Amino acid sequence: MIRSELVRLLTQDNPELSVRDIERIVTIFFDQITSRLMQDGRVELRGFGAFSTRARDARTGRNPRTGETVAVQAKRVPYFKPGKEMRIRLNMAE
Repeated sequence: MIRSELVRLLTQDNPELSVRDIERIVTIFFDQITSRLMQDGRVELRGFGAFSTRARDARTGRNPRTGETVAVQAKRVPYFKPGKEMRIRLNMAE
């Protein structure tokens, strides 16, 4: 699902809200998650999962096009851990 599909579905479920209002809500939602992760925080959505960050150490990488060795700096990367309810619901479909 992409952002525009999410906005469309929310608009269908909430006809009393304008598309512009729903787009603003979706933007605020994602901005708040990002902001919290930037502060090295954690965002938990009960029944869905938790977003957090993980540290990656600096390492030596390789440019796949040239084969040249390059230094990759240490960084934080986003991480998502699905909640128990989500895992159960996903496995019910099988």
